[in-house]
Order: sequence, then structure tokens, then C-alpha cells
Amino acid sequence: MHDDRSLVESRLKRVLEERIRPAVHPVSVPLTAGIWTAPGEPVPVAEGLAAPRTPIAAGDAWGAPWSTSWLTVTGTVPAEWAGRTVEALIDLGFDANMPGFQCEGLVYRPDGSPVKGLHPRNQWVRIAAPAAGGEEVVLHVEAAANPVILDYHPFLPTELGEKETAGDRPRYRLARLDLAVFDETVWELVMDLEVLGELMAELPVEGARRWDILRAVERALDAVDLQDVGGTAAAARAELAGVLASPAEPSAHRISAVGHAHIDSAWLWPLRETVRKVARTTANMTALLEDQPDFVYTMSQAQQYAWIKEHRPEVYARVKKAVAEGRFVPAGGMWVESDTNMPSSEAMARQFVHGKRFFLDEFGVENHEAWLPDTFGFAGGLPQIIRQAGSTWLLTQKISWSQVNSFPHHTFWWEGIDGTRIFTHFPPVDTYNCSMKGGEIAHAVRNFKDKGRARHSLAPTGWGDGGGGTTREMIAKAARMRDLEGSATVRWERPAEFFAKAQAEYPEPPVWVGELYLELHRATLTSQARTKQGNRASENLLREAELWAATAAVRAGLPYPYAELDRLWKTVLLHQFHDILPGSSIAWVHREAERMYAAVAEELTGIIDRAQRALAGEGDADVVFNSAPHARGGVPAGGARPAGAPATTPGRGCTAVPRPEGGHVLDNGLLRVAVDARGLVVSLVDLDSGRETIAPGTAANLLQLHPDFPNMWDAWDVDRFYRNTVTDLTEADELTLIQDDLGAAAAVRVSRSFGSSTAVQTLTLRAGEKRLDLDTEVDWHETEKFLKAAFPLDLHTERYAAETQFGHLHRPTHTNTSWEAAKFEACNHRFVHFEEPGWGVALVTASTYGHDVTRSVRPEDRGTTTTVRASLLRAPRFPDPHTDQGVHRFRHALVPGAGIGDAVREGHRINQPERRVPGAAAAEVAPLVSVGDEAVVLSAVKLADDGSGDVVVRLYESRGARARTRLTAGFPLAGATSCDLLERPWPGEEGETGTDGDEVLIALRPFQLLTLRLARVVSRS
Repeated sequence: MHDDRSLVESRLKRVLEERIRPAVHPVSVPLTAGIWTAPGEPVPVAEGLAAPRTPIAAGDAWGAPWSTSWLTVTGTVPAEWAGRTVEALIDLGFDANMPGFQCEGLVYRPDGSPVKGLHPRNQWVRIAAPAAGGEEVVLHVEAAANPVILDYHPFLPTELGEKETAGDRPRYRLARLDLAVFDETVWELVMDLEVLGELMAELPVEGARRWDILRAVERALDAVDLQDVGGTAAAARAELAGVLASPAEPSAHRISAVGHAHIDSAWLWPLRETVRKVARTTANMTALLEDQPDFVYTMSQAQQYAWIKEHRPEVYARVKKAVAEGRFVPAGGMWVESDTNMPSSEAMARQFVHGKRFFLDEFGVENHEAWLPDTFGFAGGLPQIIRQAGSTWLLTQKISWSQVNSFPHHTFWWEGIDGTRIFTHFPPVDTYNCSMKGGEIAHAVRNFKDKGRARHSLAPTGWGDGGGGTTREMIAKAARMRDLEGSATVRWERPAEFFAKAQAEYPEPPVWVGELYLELHRATLTSQARTKQGNRASENLLREAELWAATAAVRAGLPYPYAELDRLWKTVLLHQFHDILPGSSIAWVHREAERMYAAVAEELTGIIDRAQRALAGEGDADVVFNSAPHARGGVPAGGARPAGAPATTPGRGCTAVPRPEGGHVLDNGLLRVAVDARGLVVSLVDLDSGRETIAPGTAANLLQLHPDFPNMWDAWDVDRFYRNTVTDLTEADELTLIQDDLGAAAAVRVSRSFGSSTAVQTLTLRAGEKRLDLDTEVDWHETEKFLKAAFPLDLHTERYAAETQFGHLHRPTHTNTSWEAAKFEACNHRFVHFEEPGWGVALVTASTYGHDVTRSVRPEDRGTTTTVRASLLRAPRFPDPHTDQGVHRFRHALVPGAGIGDAVREGHRINQPERRVPGAAAAEVAPLVSVGDEAVVLSAVKLADDGSGDVVVRLYESRGARARTRLTAGFPLAGATSCDLLERPWPGEEGETGTDGDEVLIALRPFQLLTLRLARVVSRS
């Protein structure tokens, strides 16, 4: 037989596109429209409905960037359409190839009740089914003119990301405003042909099934009268019924489809626009659930539910009803889909606390899966956080974006730093915006790496962001693939149903140990430094506010600020969303975040000050409060003493002498620091051991400047080739010695200029402190540059430690494999630590996250130079063309001779400075709780969220070793209960504890996290 396959396939493409799809709406009449544009920010619905309209028609321009226009469309259903299905077709000027990244609309009835959203792939509004004829149509559309920022030529710098610079030129033209008949039979024919055509293209040419479909399609096309598609659609469908009814092979891959719309809580739009995106999409999805009995939709991010509850209560009522019916499924149990690399231990825990508690309080739902499809890699401390939040599963997809190494599993156990394992799934469909195309389904089957051992995968299905979610077309295609020969089988299922099936069939999957590193988007550890510093400062202040508020409540009866802390935590958690904290949002988002962090700091500082004054009593003496989890300067951890209390480690004063070659030598009896005439550290000797810290022939605290123009994703990415070119900033404009007359400290300040920028660094050695403090102020005016601070260490090690949530993880210093080489930029929290047996060095930081580590062997002495570089600033131009311009301040410290415990302690010290408040001369505040082993770190001390007055303590083993210790309550203890993160009783498997009077006996595994609820003895006086 002659091979006419290509001929038939080409015929299908043209007939479907030019004849059959247009016949879905065979007749139409224009609607009349009027428009009103709000003068500023979006207005309440009632105001938008009542505003006066001016005429507008298809083809007219509308929509300055970020503006909101209200359209009213009116018309009458023609009498001759009686008995037929009628829809309004409203095209605001959409580009069908950009769902989620352009204008959107929400349709309202005249009474102000929402109907559904309008999006590029979802432009219809059902009017009547069937119509009586003569119906008057009145619809209102709240249309958002969100500008296209990620355009066909992506990553071009644009001023559209800031309202003040975006201009007022209209960005859109109305394309269609019609009433039309909807021919359901033709629409079903379109779905038949799309499913079969897409499946056919994925089947082997030599297989019989492909040819069976081809011949059926040919017969169907023969049956279609191109001048009467509607009249012949049923006959064409009949020709396809046989091949559509042929069942799937028993061994077919099984896909659990989950209705989904991944909505970034901010990205190329501000937070306020996400509120409306969520309302549009959930209005769509609740309407679709009413029409489609098999459909299941899931939405994560408790914050987004809270937004629609506050701003669109009518939509929220529909959501609550659908949740109660089990059709609309809250997923993930987090406040937002946050970044997981940079949030602190407590912040990561609170993402689950606030998310899960919202779902429990609002819906009575406790979900067991973490849902993070788009997050940029996963820290090694996350599994036990997920587990202790009461969850057991994790879904993500982003790891499929890795540039170098293909992850070897799709379903596996993920083991965290403490040994906790979480059953984890990466959808092999490789998208969290699956549209049920045949190519996507076939890719999932081919790509699934666990074939032969497992057959289940998940497909998050729907257009994300402002795309409107799942469409009726996706549901129709899934229905045809429910049991279709040559295809995977598709069922709509809740995430929990998928995970239960997947784990049952694959109870012993492979294990992946340690972080899930994304080999992409590494620069998000550095972009938008102010946002990152605001986050770190807020986390520190929240911890401190809870500690002192709880102490003041127990000791002084001061009311505990439950509501304020709850609100502030949620605000900070929101801004840890995976495009805000990583620095990949538009300028509007980051400027707003900067203002928010300032307001949060002011409010939290007020809470701290009130609590500390209540504890310090009346007087003018300085009372020193230590919120760090380790004692310092004679002040216990979590306690306070009058200033001048004896120091625990007295040391000699600091001296500074000229260096013969230029520069200065600083000495405090513990360290001797040589700073040369360039202002660089050329020697740093640990006087206890006699060890030199700085590699011979090198200089530390060296600022280095690289060009930074990645191939894609400017704010997100740094590509390896950036290292090919480097400029060492060695020229000093000024070098100044600063010495305290009493010998308490000595410092060298060096000023530099480079490009259009300046940097001032102050290197300080303090009496009694075995560390060199490094303060850097940069007035940054570069573009497409990367600034780092380098510390070449004379130290041989094959791995180093980097702090993460509730512990640290080890990374190699070498690049033996492609997996190791790909980690050329990595994350740390407060420290990185390098160690030879018996001697180590820590670099601690107050606000930076990104760093890189390299090693080389010196030919002269065969010694190893291990260089760590802290990433300070970048200057990408997309999506914010003015990223990080202006003044920035950074604090680091280099700690020679440091063990891992020293790194932990110094990391907390630099992040939790002491506070001094006026109070009584004899004021002494004992810690509310204390632990007997410095390896056990108190992550949180607070009052229980339920208002019971119980004290809640979260702690963890910080050094990677076993620990047995006692926790002492500074109040009469009625009992201690091991809890989960939500402060609910937790079975004994998670902690070996017992009580002894006012003490709790604790035994911890390496890096184990433990939450204790301490009941107080109630006084009967």
C-alpha cells in the first residue's frame, strides 16, 4: 500500500484549524460595550460596577500598564437561537501563547457576584443552555492591564515592572465582543481529533495502532462536509468511536491528573495583583467543578486562600463548599510555596505551622503532602520539618530543569541531614502546567525512570499564574485517555490518592541522601540583597520578640502579643515566596518588600523593647540582654545582667603596630592579623596553635569583580563561564588605622573605588575575641557585574560544612564528578566551616547566602589552598533593570581555630547582637529555659499558640553528633510533652525525654529537631 501518512496528517491539521474549530461557534452577533478606567489602584467591586461608562468597541485600545478598567457588555440573544447553547466570547486582546503573563479579567453579574475569569485559553462565558431566545445579556468585566514583561524576546530590560516608570500607553486592543452559539457536537469532534491526532504522532510509525487511528481519522475527515460542519460532525464522530473505545494495555503507565494552577504569589506582578489572579482562577475552577463530576482541583498556599477570604468572600464561599465536597483540595500545608534554601530553621517550620493550621481551622483538612512544584532546590534539613509538621510526602518538579545532570529517579525516598525520609515524587511529565496534550502524556511515559518497579505518576494539569487553571478542553481530553490504547491511562485524583497508590506499589524505592540541588537559578542566592537582608533581620527579630515576650509574660505578667506575632510571622513568610526572597520579581515587588521589612522591624523592635523594659525594671543602669542561644560576656543565653558583669573569658587588649612593608599588624593575644598597604589580609595567625590561616602568597578579604551576563534568566542564573574573567580590587584609595584608647579594639578601614562604585571595609579585632570582624559598605552602581569577597585558606579538606535548617550539610571542595562540578554556587545560612583534623576555620555572615568554594594545590610546597568566596552583589537588568543600585552594608567574620561548635556559636552571635536597655542596677533576668549542652541550640522559646500559657521550646542538636542533656525550666514545671510543629502531642518516636523536677531529660540524634510543650504550675494564691 502506498504511504499516504503525511498527506492525511497534514489534511487533519488544516481541516481542524481552518474549518472544524471555527465551527464550534458557528454564528455570532456583536455585543455593545462601555468602559471606565479606575484612576489609580483597583477599586471595590461596587465602585467599579457603578462608575460611568464610555463606549468602546472591538479594535479599540485600552489598558495603560497596571491599570484596571471596568467593561460592561450588553446584548440580546436572537430569537432564532432558542433551544441552543449560547456563550459570550470576550477577547481582551489576549495572546493565546502567553497564558498567565498578560491582561486578565473577572466577569461579574449585575448584582456583583463573580462568574468566572477570562484568560487567553478561556474566553467564553456561558449565557444559557438552552437559550429561550430574547434574553437580555448584561455582564461586567474587571479587566487588569498587566503588561507583558517576559515577552517573545525574553529577558530584555524593561521599565514596565515599576508602576511609576511603566508609562501610560495602552498595551492592549479589544479583539472580540460577541454573543455566539456553542455547538457542542462540533466541540466534541475537535476533542476527538485532537486526542487521536496527538496520540498518533507519538506512536511508532511501524505499529498497527498508529495506522488504525490514521484510517479512522481519514474516514472522519471524509464524513465532514466543510460547508456544513455542524450538520456532519456527528457522522464524523461515529467514524472515530471505534479507535477511541479500544482499551489501554494492562501494562500502561497510570497518570493521576490533578487540576492545578501554579500561581506565583508575586513575580512579574505585585502582590495585590496575585489577590485578583487567585480570585479569577478559583472562580473558574469552582464553576468547572460544578459542571464536571469527575474533576478534582487542588490549590496550595494558605495565603492565597486567606486573600480570597478577605477580598472575594463570594468566591471563597464557593471554595469552602467545594472543599467540603472533597473536590477542591487544599494542598501542601504551607503558608506559601516558599524558597526552601534561604529561610531560617524557624521560618521553614512556621511555613508549615501557619499553612496547616489555616487549612485545619478553615476546612478541617489536614493534608499530608508538601507541594512545591516550582521551588529552586531543596535544603537538606527539610525532610524532618515536613515530617514533624505531620506530613509524609513531597511533590516537586523543578529539579527537571537542572542543566547538567538528569536526576536518576522520579519516585524515591529523600533522606535529610538527620536521617528522616520523605516519600518524594517528581512528575515525569516535566511541567506543572500540563495541558493534556498527547506529547506531554507520551513524554511522561518515556521519561519515567522507575519503569519496571512502578507505574504511577502525577500530572499537575492547568494553566498557572494568570492562565486560569484547568480548562474544559483538558478535562475532555483526559476523559478520552481514561482507557485508550497506546496511551497512559488518566484519572482525576487527589494528591493523597496518588501518593497512597504510588507508595503502596513501590514501598522500597531508591534513597537520595542530602540536599536536592537545582543545577540552575544559582544566582537567586544573591540577587536583591536588600530583600535578603530584610528577611534575615525579620527572622532574627521574630525569634527575639517571641523569646522576650514569653519571658516577660511569665516573669512580669506582661500580656503576650499573640495576634501581633501571628500577623508579623505571616507577613514575613509571604515574602519568602520563591520569587520574592530569591530576588527574581519585578522592581515593584522588591521596593514594596523593602518598605514592609522596615515596618516589621519597627513593630518587632517595639515588642522587644516593651518586654525588656518590663524585665529590666526601673532605673538608669544599662541592662544587657542576650538573645543568642549561647552565653557571652557573662550574660547567659536568653537572659540579662547589668552591664559590667565580669566577662567569662578575660583577654588582653588589642595592639596595632605599623607593618614594615606597609599596612598594620593587629594583635589581641589570640590572633595576629597583618593587613598590607592594599588593605588586604595577608596573614592571620591563630596564636594558640601557631597556625597560619591565609594561604601563602595570597590575600584574604579580597573583593573580586566578575562580568555577569548569563545565557538566560538574568536575575536567576549565574553561568559557570563568569569565572573566566575576574578583576581583583586591590587598589586602595585610603587606609586608616582606628584604635580604641583602652585597647578594646583595633581596626583598619580601607576605601576603594571601582567602575562607578565605591567600597569601604572595616577590619576589626576585639579584645578577648578569637575572630576578625569584617564590615563592608558598597555604594553599588554597576550593571551586569558580580561582586565577591575571597578568603584563600591554608587548609586541606575534601569537604566543608554549610549551615542549613536545624543543622548543617557537607559539600565537597573538589569536582570529581559532574554532580560536584555543578554546585559551583551554593547556599549557607550563618556559616561555612572548613576543617582539618583538630583545626578549622569558619566564615560567618549576618545576611549573605551565596558562596563558592574551590581548591588548588600549590606547586611550591604541595600545600592545598581552599578558597571560600562570599557572594555580595549582582546587577542583573531583568526583571528589575535597577537591581541593587545604591548603598549596601554587609557583616562577616573570619574565625580561625574554629570547631563546628564555634561556627554555630559565632554564627548566632553575629545575627543576634546584644541589646542594652535602661533598668535597675541589680536587674538580673534568668533564662526562661536553658540547656546543659552547647551543642543543643534553642531555635524558639515562645508561648503556646493556643493561649494556654504553656511555654513551647524548639531545639535541635547542632553539631551532627548525639547529645544527652537537661533542659531546665526557669519556672515551676507541671509537665513536659513532646510535640509536633503545630504544638500537638507527638508520639515518643521523635524524642527520648523525661522529667526530673523542673528539668527535662533529653536524648537527641545528630541534627534531631525536638519541640517541647512545658506546662507551668498554676499558682492557687
